[in-house]
Amino acid sequence: MPSNTYDRRRQDVGNIVALEHVNVWVPDQQLATIFWIVGMGFTRDPYLMVGVDNMWVNIGRQQFHLPTGEPQVVRGVVGLVVPDPGELTERLDAVRAPLRGTRFAYEVEGKTVMVTCPWGNRLRCHPPSPEFGDMVLGMPYVEFPVAPGDAAGVARFYATFMGAPASVGDDGAGVAARVRVGGVQALVFRETTEPQPAYDGHHIAIYIADFSGPHRRLLERGLITRETGEYEWRLQSVVDPDDGRLLFEIEHEVRSLTNPLYLRPLVNRNAAQRQRTYQRGRDPFVPGMG
Repeated sequence: MPSNTYDRRRQDVGNIVALEHVNVWVPDQQLATIFWIVGMGFTRDPYLMVGVDNMWVNIGRQQFHLPTGEPQVVRGVVGLVVPDPGELTERLDAVRAPLRGTRFAYEVEGKTVMVTCPWGNRLRCHPPSPEFGDMVLGMPYVEFPVAPGDAAGVARFYATFMGAPASVGDDGAGVAARVRVGGVQALVFRETTEPQPAYDGHHIAIYIADFSGPHRRLLERGLITRETGEYEWRLQSVVDPDDGRLLFEIEHEVRSLTNPLYLRPLVNRNAAQRQRTYQRGRDPFVPGMG
């Protein structure tokens, strides 16, 4: 038999297999369309939430959900991969006028583009790179701020209750807990001394393989906040399993792999298509297209 020359643990993904969407309320669907569809170049889901009071925005295999309501702002930053940051900034320049008077802004930071949506959500847009595997359009991470010294407790929470591999270390930008989600996605909790606003109710959606185990462990601690249905439950408080201390609040919409929405194919358009330069057969976004 050949000797084992691989560290097989490097391929372990743990129990959280996918981060599907981030949900924030927006007060104006027209401005949301200008920013997310025209400016960012993403795609409105053509099948679900097609009315005027909610919009699902496809970003590769992930989404932003944007129901109408008082604006919500993610505490932290959402990481995105876009095919061409240069084309992104050209589109963002084109929507400056209709977004004037909002919090919309962007800044090029080396290879990345930091974009602020009209209501203050921050998006760090990366070009494709080996760090994100074969993702060329998508949401590789969401990064949240936690108090100094709390990253280790966050890692313990996800490892203990959710069965997710989690590590703590200094990645060059500071100390952070990194919770593995599937192959290349992650939830990142970065320590900071900066004051943070109160939690306003935004949420993330994840899929887990062991659906009942985390539910049972969290229920014993009184941490289940909603029994949504057969395929979904929710939790909000991230606590230190050692002493029960609250470390962070973010609602998790937790879904089973038997949920009918799991791995639903998402339509993504090629944002480079233009009427005057139209090319047949190039309407859908295809990774690797020139």
